[in-house]
Amino acid sequence: MIPSGAGPKVLVAAEPIDFRRGVHGLVALVAQALESDPYCGDIFVFRSKRADRLRLLTWDGTGLVMLTKWLEAGRFAWPPATAGVVRLSAVQFALLVDGLEWSRSSPRVVRRPVRAG
Repeated sequence: MIPSGAGPKVLVAAEPIDFRRGVHGLVALVAQALESDPYCGDIFVFRSKRADRLRLLTWDGTGLVMLTKWLEAGRFAWPPATAGVVRLSAVQFALLVDGLEWSRSSPRVVRRPVRAG
């Protein structure tokens, strides 16, 4: 299978959230704080204050999916706790969810070829 590269975007909220928030609270955060559409199919990632838990929110076409993961030991590698959003590649997202250091894995910038002739 040849990947198309047109998968969902992964947007990470840099600031920690209150993990008592449910789906509706996260939808409000996506719309207001991240200024994005929570029903667009992108994956939104949130962290706890202790950085040992993360919560994912996405729209799968039929409903909202919220997933929570916590590490039994250690912490997730996270961008500095400042306002804003960080975009991750598919590889960086996989590393983050696995609890590995994702910030050192940045995709190479490849120039698009110009038309020949």
